[in-house]
Amino acid sequence: MKIAVLSRDDRHLIEVARQLRARPGTDEVDMIAGSPARLTTLADDAVPDVLVVDQPRAGEGELDQLERLGHLFPRMAFIVLTADLSQEFLLAAMRAGVREVLPAAPSAAALAQALDRIAEKLGTQAGANGKVLAFISCKGGSGSTFLATNLAYALSATGKRVALIDMNLQFGDASLFVSDTKPLATLSDVATQIHRLDPSFLASSMVAVTPNYSVLAAPSDPAHAGDVKPEHIDAIVKLARRQYDFIVLDVGRSLDPVSIRALDHADTIHPVLQMTLPYIRDGKRLLDVFRNLDYGKDKIELVVNRHDKNSDIRLKDLEEAFETSTLRTMPNHYDAAAKSVNQGVPVTRLVPDSPLSAALEQMARDLTGAAPPKQAAGLMARLFSRRAA
Repeated sequence: MKIAVLSRDDRHLIEVARQLRARPGTDEVDMIAGSPARLTTLADDAVPDVLVVDQPRAGEGELDQLERLGHLFPRMAFIVLTADLSQEFLLAAMRAGVREVLPAAPSAAALAQALDRIAEKLGTQAGANGKVLAFISCKGGSGSTFLATNLAYALSATGKRVALIDMNLQFGDASLFVSDTKPLATLSDVATQIHRLDPSFLASSMVAVTPNYSVLAAPSDPAHAGDVKPEHIDAIVKLARRQYDFIVLDVGRSLDPVSIRALDHADTIHPVLQMTLPYIRDGKRLLDVFRNLDYGKDKIELVVNRHDKNSDIRLKDLEEAFETSTLRTMPNHYDAAAKSVNQGVPVTRLVPDSPLSAALEQMARDLTGAAPPKQAAGLMARLFSRRAA
């Protein structure tokens, strides 16, 4: 197992780590000086299986911090070493998700037995892992925000829990595409209070479009874009993966450390372009950047928005230009899209018979594996079925 020891006391830190390293086996043991607040932005490869916390201070909210860490990293187990073995402390520790509470200076045998119990439990645990989809525009005006917000709604209509995070930090307006509710909090608010991050705080910071579709809005003031750091994206996406079936990231167009960190988390990236030469040129540049970032071809699915079969540029031309045969198209139905954007109502709800709605619903079914809706039988079919009866 990967074990980390956390303590403010350097002497205790070294002693507990020494005991752990003396155990038979191949455990990896790390030492971390400080309080639980330091661990909120842990990188994926640094998350331990077991965190041994030396004498947390309940009066300073450190058990609450452990509870938040448990929400962020549900497979991480906690062992608390404390001199306070009162019923009140033990109950508070249990509520925080602590599995084992041992005396401040535990014997090697007691520590080993606690680790063995945790190892057995970890072997049978599995956590939820939502799928992350990132939409990025090859060129301004591609319609990537429209597609991201409306696909998220279509996914939620299949019964999945969906979160959309607006990553266009300076001029994001994704929530307006599907709701007329003013956001009470934004991504920058969550980032500046990242120490509070847990499922309830994240949910309360989002606009609820439907009971199972929520949007975390971009900062309302471009000046707050700098509040959001790459490590904040790590923490938010990790938590969202465990609370939602799909997390849709509307990345916008800029490539910077924050947006690249978001793309790193994506299971699939959907660059959005239209069938004109400027989009094709910028799309090829974007794919070159993705290659330099070591994103494999299986991680990229290009989306051709406002596809027109009568365009001078054919799909075959795009396939040759991008060296791919997996292009997804969204038909050009401007009236339905404009009506949806102007009213702030998802197009599949406002204009369900639009070919654009059909394409979005098909993409949602492809992602979820949902069966297409059954068509109502026509008049002649009903008449013949009655005669046969």
